Amino acid sequence: MKWLRKKNKHQPSLSLEEQRAEKLAELGAQLWALRQEQGLSLEQVVALTRIPQRLLQAIEEGNLNDLPEPVYIQGLIRQFADALGLNGVEFSGTFPISSAQVSPLSRGNNSPLAQLRPVHLYFLYILLIVCSVNGLSQLLNNALLQASNSPNQPYPKQKSVIKPELAQLKESTQVQPVSDTLSGVQKRQVVQVGVTLKASSWIRIVADGKTEFEGILPEGTHRVWKAQEQLTVKTDNAGGVLVSVNQEKAKEMGEPGKEEEVRIAAKPKF
Repeated sequence: MKWLRKKNKHQPSLSLEEQRAEKLAELGAQLWALRQEQGLSLEQVVALTRIPQRLLQAIEEGNLNDLPEPVYIQGLIRQFADALGLNGVEFSGTFPISSAQVSPLSRGNNSPLAQLRPVHLYFLYILLIVCSVNGLSQLLNNALLQASNSPNQPYPKQKSVIKPELAQLKESTQVQPVSDTLSGVQKRQVVQVGVTLKASSWIRIVADGKTEFEGILPEGTHRVWKAQEQLTVKTDNAGGVLVSVNQEKAKEMGEPGKEEEVRIAAKPKF
């Protein structure tokens, strides 16, 4: 028995590749059992981790040949464990990447850089490239803006060769200011008509050629209409309708029971 113990003590240790295969089989079996316990399919884990199904299956089966480099295998195991509710960093930390990791000192390395996943590294590289491109683009844009706004660059003079026709046109426009040209244009005030019913009557209101109202208004009704050019008021009971033009004193349109039509045009404003 003593000889056997001594012989076992001096047996050669497993190679790094054999250690990886043994540890992968152990971790894959644990992940498979936990996934079955939680009732999750591989497709659901794919949706959670964004890892291809063939890689997840290779981890569960301990198939080292179907997986990428060891550093990526450890990252895949970490994501797989995180998706199942485990501490992915601690769970995947036992998978050996290099010979130095087998020692206890290397396992205790919990620095932020050591905890970065391969996927995170990819995103970090992409972010650095995007930031570099954006920064370079911003520098180029600022340089172009500074060059275009530089006071040392002479502005092109406005005085260039002017054709005689353009010169005459310019002189003619300068001789006659805009205010003078507008002074000859007639502006019209808005015409406003207020209608008050002393008795129930039929009336029709036409503003600038458009019928605004036509119907019977009851006694005591007061309505106001406006037009830009002309307002027409027509009724079948002139004595029962009071009309006020531009807020002036209201007057009857005519005699009671008679049809009457009044047209009010807007006054010109100079």
